[in-house]
Amino acid sequence: MFTGSSSGSWDTALQLAGAIATEGQPEPNVDPADRLAIEQLARVAELHIGQVTGRAVEEAVRIEALNRTQWAKRFLDEERPLLEELSGSIGAALQSQLGDLDADGSNDFDSEQMQFPGLPPEALIKQIMAMMGPMLLGMMAGSTAGHLATRALGHYELPLPRPAHEPLTLVLRNVDEFADDWSLPREAIRLWVCLSDVAHQHVLTLDHVRAHLDGLLGEYVSAFSQDPAQIERRMRELGIDDELGGSEPELEALQRLAGDPDVLLSAMQSDEQRALMPRIEALVATVEGYVDWVLDTLGARLIPEYDRVTEALRRRRVEAGPASRFVERLFGLELSQSTFDRGSHFVDGIVQRSGSDALSQLWKDEAHLPTPAELDAPGLWLARVGIDSEELILDDLPEFEIPDFPDMES
Repeated sequence: MFTGSSSGSWDTALQLAGAIATEGQPEPNVDPADRLAIEQLARVAELHIGQVTGRAVEEAVRIEALNRTQWAKRFLDEERPLLEELSGSIGAALQSQLGDLDADGSNDFDSEQMQFPGLPPEALIKQIMAMMGPMLLGMMAGSTAGHLATRALGHYELPLPRPAHEPLTLVLRNVDEFADDWSLPREAIRLWVCLSDVAHQHVLTLDHVRAHLDGLLGEYVSAFSQDPAQIERRMRELGIDDELGGSEPELEALQRLAGDPDVLLSAMQSDEQRALMPRIEALVATVEGYVDWVLDTLGARLIPEYDRVTEALRRRRVEAGPASRFVERLFGLELSQSTFDRGSHFVDGIVQRSGSDALSQLWKDEAHLPTPAELDAPGLWLARVGIDSEELILDDLPEFEIPDFPDMES
C-alpha cells in the first residue's frame, strides 16, 4: 500500500471526478420537485419489489436524485476502501516494473543519473513511488468515479456492494436524457431504474452476499501481478513487447500504449485474478439474472411501455464504450451480453423446473450461491441444494463423449 497524504489524494480525486463528470460545464442542482417525484417512485418500487421477493427490508428504501458531481462524490465516499486497495495494488505492480528496469543493465532507464547524495538507487525508487502513490490514487479514483457518473442511471451502475443503510442514488440528468434520446416517457425510465435498484438492494444488502462479493472483489483488486517476469510474459502474449521493441523510441511506444489502457491492464493481470474471474462472474450473473426476473415479473403491470423500455435499457448496459469497459475490468467485472444471458438462463431454468418459490433458496446462505459450473446447469444446483425438480433437462447433464464401436469384422 502506498504511503503519503491520503486526504490530499482524495481532494484530487474529488476535483478530477467533478471535472470529468460535468465535462467542464456548470451543473445545476436537481429541482426539488424532481427530488420529491423520485422519492415517491422509491416507495412504489419498494412495495412491489417486496411483494415479488417475499422479503421486507429493515428500513424504508430511500432514493435520492442527484446531479453527476454529487453522484461521483457519493461513489468515492462509499467505495473508498476498494479504490485505495486497487490503486495500491496497481502501484505496487508499477513499482516492481520500475525496480526491474533498474536491475536490468540492458534497459535505457539509469537511476544513477537520478541519485541524490547519500540515497542509493533502490531507496530512490521507493521514494519516487511514495511520491507517486497519492497522485496515482487521486487520478485512478477520480477518473473512475467521473467516468461512471457520466453514464450511470442509478445506484448500481456497477454491481458493487454499497453501504446498507445509505440512500440509493439516481443521476436524474442521465435518466431523463436517455428517455429523450429513445423517445420514451421520462416517468417510465425513472420508475424502471428505481425498480432495478431496489431489486439489487434486496440482494446485495444480504450479509452473506455482500461479504462473499466483497471478498472476491477485494482479492481481485489486490492481486495485480508484481512479478516482472510474469508481466513481460503477458506483454509478449498480447504483442506489447513488439511495440516496445520496434523502431520507435520506447517512451513514444509507451505513450501510444497508454492510449489503450485496457491493454496495459491486461498485461498486469495475474494468474490469480484470471482464476477469480469465473467466480465473480457466477455471482454477478446470478444477481443480474434474478433482478431481470423480478422486473419481468412485475414490470408490465406498472409500466405500460415496459417492453420498449426494457429493450432499450438492456441494450444500453452491454453497449458501453471503452472507458466504461476499462472501469468494469479494474474490478474484475465482465458485464457482457454473455454474462447477462447466463444469469437469465440460470434463473429461468430454476423457475421452469421447480417454480419461483425455489428462488428464495438462492439467497438463503453462502453455500447456496451457484458455482461457475452450476450457472450453466441449473438442474445441478437444484440437486445440490436438495430441491425437487419436475423435469430433467438434457442441458444439465455433463458433456461426455460416445466411444466408437469396435470394428467387429476385424
